[in-house]
Amino acid sequence: MDRLIPKEESLTIEFKSDRKKLSDDVLIDTVVAFANTEGGDLYLGVEDDGEVTGRHESHRDFSRLAAFIANKTIPPIAVRVEEIADICPVIKIQVPKSRSIVASSAGKIQRRQIKMDGTPENVAMYPYEISTRLSELSLLDYSAQPVPNARYEDLDPLERERLRNILRTYNGERSLLELEDEALDKALQLVTTADGQLVPTFTGMLLLGRREKLREYVPTAEIGYMAFHGTDVTANESFYMPLLGAIEKLFAFLEARNSEQEMQAGLFRISIPDFDKRAVREAIINACVHRDYTRMGRVLVRLDDDGLSVSNPGGFIEGVTIDNILSAEPHGRNPVLADALKRVGLAERSGRGVDRIFEGSLLYGRPLPDYSESSAVTVKLFISRGAPDIKFIQLVTEEQQRTGSLLPVNTLLILNVLKQGRRMSVHDIASETRIPEGRVRTAVERMTESGLLEAVGSGKGRAYILSFHAYKDKVKYVRQTDIEAIRYQELIVKLAEAKQQITRKDVVDLLRVTPPQAYRILQKMTRSGLLMKKGSTRSTYYCRGKTRT
Repeated sequence: MDRLIPKEESLTIEFKSDRKKLSDDVLIDTVVAFANTEGGDLYLGVEDDGEVTGRHESHRDFSRLAAFIANKTIPPIAVRVEEIADICPVIKIQVPKSRSIVASSAGKIQRRQIKMDGTPENVAMYPYEISTRLSELSLLDYSAQPVPNARYEDLDPLERERLRNILRTYNGERSLLELEDEALDKALQLVTTADGQLVPTFTGMLLLGRREKLREYVPTAEIGYMAFHGTDVTANESFYMPLLGAIEKLFAFLEARNSEQEMQAGLFRISIPDFDKRAVREAIINACVHRDYTRMGRVLVRLDDDGLSVSNPGGFIEGVTIDNILSAEPHGRNPVLADALKRVGLAERSGRGVDRIFEGSLLYGRPLPDYSESSAVTVKLFISRGAPDIKFIQLVTEEQQRTGSLLPVNTLLILNVLKQGRRMSVHDIASETRIPEGRVRTAVERMTESGLLEAVGSGKGRAYILSFHAYKDKVKYVRQTDIEAIRYQELIVKLAEAKQQITRKDVVDLLRVTPPQAYRILQKMTRSGLLMKKGSTRSTYYCRGKTRT
């Protein structure tokens, strides 16, 4: 018989011996720790090494055990309890992940973590970790909190002037320029009122704080950059300074090392940088805005021969993963800080800065930005320095010139997966791009109408390829389309022989193609002699021609 119980413990699996009846306090502490992390399954009657020894007789009443746990946790945790008949009876307690901070009735707040040896443990959750957890759950905006012991005079007038200059340069909200200093600070939530006095918020201190005070009050606001040529370190600096100045410093550092090449596209010359400037800006701003300021560490920008890495303390916000990063609803760890940078013009106003990051690689046919090195405590973005795809750049540039607007990021992603000369279904495209199928279907139909793609096949076998002018290798295009065209003609000939005469609507129903596509196929077959066109405009029909297939 297959074993019903996991063989080892993990972050979401815990074994507890119940031979001498597990202590109520240990039971509740474990449930609390699960609820404050990722949820999980607690097995009563299993030793740490996985040996099944069975539950204690006092734990046979499921409903009583579930009620006991609910009564001993604040807020009450609704667990699911069941008995598993393995070698001997074992109690499985399924604990859901909580959307708030949970404590035992005794006031203990715990969480789970993995030790150095790979095994899990329950540990106390400290006050700063509570803030982090609430922030991850979007229940607390750390950046909106007042800075303890800070005074309004700790904000630097020179940094405020820098903010006004950024407003002018990046076309921020012009109305903010009309405000006096205090009104401006309030409008951007750089200050709040405490005990009748204006006090800087963490957003205010991060954006305008005097350097010595910033380091004192926000010791986690460290930023560093490094540059390598091979294994040689060509730059290595770490500093504490208000974000507006720090971001400008990082831009200048990267700008000096961002070489460009040029290419001709029609009447236009296009500059191709190693790294798209807007993508770099969004990557740096995202790291500064979405980092966890309750966690020690620094935002680090690293440049080497392979590409650009930007990392920051704090994992992805609740609900965001590597798989859904482009489709997840925009929300951040520090909403007030993000809003301030949007209003001054530095951050993407739609909240979709990650789209800009992907767009920066897609526009030049380079490998996609990579978040695979991210973890539960760090987000790390890598932007490749890969060689640009000139043919792809020409395709995108010509289409943008034709429409007079930038291509949406979903369109660029679809073009990117199809550029290898492959034929792909909607399902396959959705799987590779991680775009929901409904959005893919809408996008490919629009791209087909515009001439970027061509549809081949019908019904469940319908697939898409790049249009003729998008292919580098024309042989691949012919290979992809001609076999389908021959099959279409054979089916239409068989239908004409069976019905004696057919209409365009018959072809639409047969092949599941659009009326314009059916018309073009019929015209081609008429010219080649496979069909004969008869009748007037409104009553046109086709008969079997003299040419044989």
